[in-house]
Amino acid sequence: MTGTLRFDEACALVARHFPPTRLVRAESLSRPGSAVHLKIECDLPTGSFKVRGAVYSLSVNAARGPIAEVIAASTGNHGAAVAYAGRLLGIPARVFLPASPNPVKAARIRDLGATIVEIGDFTAAIDAAYEYAGRTGAFFLHDAADADVPCGTATIAREILEQLPPTDAIYVPMGDTALVRGVAAAAKQLKPSIRIVGVVAKGAPAYYESWRRREAIDTASANTIADGLIVRRALAANVAEICALVDEVRLVSDEEMLDAIEWLMTKEGVTAEPSGAAAAAAFMQVSLQAERGATVLLVTGCNIAPEVTATLRDRRLRDRDRQP
Repeated sequence: MTGTLRFDEACALVARHFPPTRLVRAESLSRPGSAVHLKIECDLPTGSFKVRGAVYSLSVNAARGPIAEVIAASTGNHGAAVAYAGRLLGIPARVFLPASPNPVKAARIRDLGATIVEIGDFTAAIDAAYEYAGRTGAFFLHDAADADVPCGTATIAREILEQLPPTDAIYVPMGDTALVRGVAAAAKQLKPSIRIVGVVAKGAPAYYESWRRREAIDTASANTIADGLIVRRALAANVAEICALVDEVRLVSDEEMLDAIEWLMTKEGVTAEPSGAAAAAAFMQVSLQAERGATVLLVTGCNIAPEVTATLRDRRLRDRDRQP
């Protein structure tokens, strides 16, 4: 998937557009013998890591032949990344979103000039995008199935290992798996001993169950505040890759992600949306001393939906009222 040649090509292309994102030591999570760092992907133009894969994939596909329109199906961050890449390369973009999407993410997509189509849930949005692509010939940059997107996300691994060569483990949120597949493939190529921990929302466990059972599993529903981790349909090819590349997969609840958002905000001064805080939630759920050596937690996005902000505010008010 991410052979050396394409990996190097992706690193060179992404570096032309974006500087390396920050890797900062998380003092509140570190202990003697356990140094924890945060990889802040929120610094990228759309507030998430997704532009790495979208810009790389659209660039290489546009070089292969003319693209009249690029489309995406997304819960928000990938859609904004495709809209950004389309504007960068002068290609019109259309994004299929679930009905009533995260308004912060939808606004980003709209501000970048893309057309938005809202329909059903995320799986319905994917199906609608496939139908539209088949009917119009538009290029469907499908985050979960596109072979080039993981090459873009793989650039995160090189940055981490250049910034912190002793890294022993990387915690990676797992939505459609393009992120973890790219990061894991590149990290293990550069440092075979490195440990990759995938993190899945407990309310959307399709890829957790698929990794555990070693076969593609669909779930009847996906219910989580982490819109970036909402997946009901696991793809068999992706399952095969994560089974080969990912050493452990952990489930995190909505409450644990909310706790991690609060922790990152108050202790580290870092803003994260629920999926962006999932890696920290997984690290915190067992023990702050569970990992030894150098651990990197990916903070993958900062586009918090208003209802999540309201939930956090209500939690703070309840906690204040309970104090004696």
